[in-house]
Amino acid sequence: MKTFRTATLLAATGILALSGCASTGNVTPQYVPPSTYQNYDCQALGQEYNRVNRYVEAARNEQSTFAASGVGVGISAGRWGISPNISLGVGKSNNTKARDAKLSRLYGERDAIVQSARIQRCSFANGIKIYGE
Repeated sequence: MKTFRTATLLAATGILALSGCASTGNVTPQYVPPSTYQNYDCQALGQEYNRVNRYVEAARNEQSTFAASGVGVGISAGRWGISPNISLGVGKSNNTKARDAKLSRLYGERDAIVQSARIQRCSFANGIKIYGE
């Protein structure tokens, strides 16, 4: 029993150290109801919180610029009739919408886990801030 408490304390300390300064940048979290996690106990909530944080870090580090190159050939219709169309695409895209949508969902899940942990008075949730705090 004593080793379980020590392990829980060490895990909670590690979680707080890693996530105490977590911020969402300019991405607003999606709303995820805390009731989604109401059947989880404190240990399961802690594991879920760690899992979501791993996904958040992976999504933050994702390269969002894709090199695109190629030749497109087609037919276009316009004011002057039908004409052949050739397009060349070379360069990089700075489109981060997909990554931001994924981060928004993950931030919402993380906030819901913390809220559910607070309701159940889990020790790992002490000191973790959620969006808007």
